[in-house]
Amino acid sequence: MPDLNIPSVVPNQIAGHEQPAASGQTFAKLDPANGREVCRVARSAAADVDAAVAAARAAQPAWGATTVVRRGEILRGIAILMQQHREALAALVARETGKSLKDARSETDAAIEMGFFVAGEGRRFYGRTTTSAAPNKAAFVMRQPLGVAGLIIAANTPIANVAWKAFPALLCGNGAVMKASEDTPLSAWAFGVLAKEAGVPDGVYNTVHGFGEEAGAPLVEHAGVDIVSFTGSTSVGRWIAETTGRRLAKTCLELGGKNPLLVCDDADLASAVTWTIGSAFSNAGQRCAAGSRIIVFDGVYDRFKAMLVEATGALKVGCADTDDFGPVINEEQLTAMLAAVERARAAGAVVLTGGVRLTDGPHRGGFFVAPTLIEGAGGGDDISRVELFGPITCLYRVHDFEEAVRLANDTPYGLTASIHTRSLHRAMAFIGRIQAGVAVVNGGTYGSEPHMPFGGLRQSGNGWREAGTEALDVYSDLKTVYVNHDPSAV
Repeated sequence: MPDLNIPSVVPNQIAGHEQPAASGQTFAKLDPANGREVCRVARSAAADVDAAVAAARAAQPAWGATTVVRRGEILRGIAILMQQHREALAALVARETGKSLKDARSETDAAIEMGFFVAGEGRRFYGRTTTSAAPNKAAFVMRQPLGVAGLIIAANTPIANVAWKAFPALLCGNGAVMKASEDTPLSAWAFGVLAKEAGVPDGVYNTVHGFGEEAGAPLVEHAGVDIVSFTGSTSVGRWIAETTGRRLAKTCLELGGKNPLLVCDDADLASAVTWTIGSAFSNAGQRCAAGSRIIVFDGVYDRFKAMLVEATGALKVGCADTDDFGPVINEEQLTAMLAAVERARAAGAVVLTGGVRLTDGPHRGGFFVAPTLIEGAGGGDDISRVELFGPITCLYRVHDFEEAVRLANDTPYGLTASIHTRSLHRAMAFIGRIQAGVAVVNGGTYGSEPHMPFGGLRQSGNGWREAGTEALDVYSDLKTVYVNHDPSAV
């Protein structure tokens, strides 16, 4: 049985072997709940990336020649192993992120479901059969692997982020190199252990650990990488697009959001408050789909604000299953988001609650931010336009539906959006007019299920979608095939 106990040093996984960084260097992985060291992690650089890409390139042809049905069976084996080791995986996720075991289990379950869904696509893997204008000629389209996939993930939902990229990349017949977030190496390492146990051939799937500038950048720049798939900030995504564009490598970017949640004057306010709390503060607001702009009609603004402030004040911050959310992932992000709150306050916004680091007994040493509500910020202020990736949200007062939709669309992003209303007419108008990749009626600004595509417009991405069958379009290319035949030779 695979051993998923935390190693003293989290190793790279290259060509089927666990190994240290070529330099021998390591760095400390800190527990966000208390700031103490959990373990050391291989500090990879270009030499390690070179080795991982070389292993993936060497192993990919045989993997790509394996039937997609068989590849799907092996991926199903990974999902089964994840299911069998659910508690151990959840414990790793909880330890490296500081979230509760309850939330870590839910995240692990989502990763498992992604595995089963993608594995099932091995029995479909649809191309297209069509007709030709010429007689005695068959025409069809089939999928083919791209080669080597460079996969770079964020720390917010680590095991789910691994699953969203690794499963479709492998199903499509690619070799892969996963560059895990330096803040969450444990779940990525564990996935690699289970992939090997499930029978993924050595070299097909590799993991390198390290910092973005030292390990992520060489992976993006590597001429042997045929597709780069990145989840993270818009600024880094822009650099990746420029870099991969010079060699015309395929690039999938799942970036940030500044997601609006509209509360109309006919909304069920109690329900809207519940969904707002979940959208803004679940996972400590570390979700690209987080509801960070709450746009409320003037007629219900004061009542909704009072209800929301009360509900926010009742939230419990900590790592237990009875708590609502835990710490943010590191001190650097904590410092940056609190500085943004102070800049908003200096510009005239009002902090209704929160806006501080929690440092009392159970929070001492950890990276905990109090749930924060802000009102009075201008639509053009930084706090309204820059993703903070923390438990911070802003309230905006609008007169009517037209002003609400204008404000909702006045953002560099376009990922998710939600409206709360009892009017079918308003809901349908909102769905048609909101500029977002995901639109929700009477719910939260949440992401997709495994069988549904997820992604956004403008600075939220570059047009590709993750999850759903659409993920196969990211990690495969199309081959148009013509077969001519001679009826007289029958």
